[in-house]
Amino acid sequence: MKIVMKFGGTSIGNGEKIKHVSSLLKSYFDFGHKVVVVTSALEGVTDSLLETSNACLAGKFSAIPEFIEKIRKKHIDAANISIKDPEILGEVIGHLNGGLDELEKIMLGICYLGELTPRSKDNISSFGERLAAPVISGALRSAGVPSTFYTGGDAGIVTTSVYGNARPLLKSYENINRILSPGLENSVQIVTGFIGVNESGNITTLGRSGSDYSASIIGVGIKADEIWLWKEVDGIMTANPKIVKSAKTLKFISYKEAMELASLGAEVLHPRTIEPAMQYNIPVRVKSTFKPDFDGTLVVAEDNKFKNVVKSISTISKISLVNVSSVEMVGTSGHIGKLFTALAENNISVRLVSQGSESSISFIINDVDKIKALNAIESEFGGNINIEYRNNINVVAVVGAGMAGTPGVARRVFTALGKQNINIIMISQGSSEYNISCVVDSSDTAKAVGALHSEFELDKIE
Repeated sequence: MKIVMKFGGTSIGNGEKIKHVSSLLKSYFDFGHKVVVVTSALEGVTDSLLETSNACLAGKFSAIPEFIEKIRKKHIDAANISIKDPEILGEVIGHLNGGLDELEKIMLGICYLGELTPRSKDNISSFGERLAAPVISGALRSAGVPSTFYTGGDAGIVTTSVYGNARPLLKSYENINRILSPGLENSVQIVTGFIGVNESGNITTLGRSGSDYSASIIGVGIKADEIWLWKEVDGIMTANPKIVKSAKTLKFISYKEAMELASLGAEVLHPRTIEPAMQYNIPVRVKSTFKPDFDGTLVVAEDNKFKNVVKSISTISKISLVNVSSVEMVGTSGHIGKLFTALAENNISVRLVSQGSESSISFIINDVDKIKALNAIESEFGGNINIEYRNNINVVAVVGAGMAGTPGVARRVFTALGKQNINIIMISQGSSEYNISCVVDSSDTAKAVGALHSEFELDKIE
């Protein structure tokens, strides 16, 4: 079986975890599976890289040597624990020191220039994965498994030049197949997630959940049988188990349902991860790193036998509701277009939209964008529009393919919430009919999720 396996930062957070992952990979390799591993950075490293790059921008030269030594220690400690062969350990430490020397020079350059471009930011962000890959490859070799590591660019991922949010070019798939496929028979290949290169050879990053996205891209490239995303959770759940103790792991879910859940706050997957796999019909499996014998959740093309009316209850937190209204919007074209253009030009993502009449429209944005959004709208419309916003709210979304064409689902949702005296602030339904989303006060979120989970009997789902 040909499998792409992606491991996140929490799964490889230290040497003991890397030892566990290398042992796990050895068992699959010994069993005859052909495996490509996509790695994230070690836990917390990418955030530290970005924080330190901002300190460099402020001219804090003193922050650099302290940071470099901290990162060096973190990775060398992990290597010392997970790699027992002295020769391999020496090679890996050599790679780490070389990478850290390069990183230090880049950071010093930012301090001297007082400039942090998107291109430089992507370069710095890439070091988390570039430092993790040789450690994992070395741990595998030390365990007796042949292994080679690649950066995303070395593996053939060529992207657009949109730094921080790049997209793979079509030729990436052919490149990946040509570069990685020949080695599948006799080695486990490690590829840095999250990063690629543009056509000029400059490092680019794929944005949020970029390592999962890399796994999907590589899965298509090598024509994998399945793509496995190893997480700290048992799979995709019927609800957040921290909110609903009886939440269950879904055995199966469709691509479209997974994308809906991901866009509505489920952090296990990102919609972008699903797109390449769905296009080429490659199943995606979400598994727990520390429960390898548990099947987890398989994301597949839609199939009637997997249909339940509702599959899962998702939530979005750290959001604000903005309501824009004006009598000038009535019977006048272009106002809504101007509104969303103003938001887009300021890189503000709109999560949900609800329009109750011609004179008003409500939408949900991330909390961190609230002030920027209000300024953008006021700049565009001046005093000719009324703006109201509300904090301390959450979205609660009911998701399931079986909702499409099934009468009475909305009634059940609103009745269940009404019985718990939960006030619904805003309602939004996707055109796919795969979700109904409600905005509620944050203090009512747990009660709302529990009520809906119980109403649709998700604790009994198969």
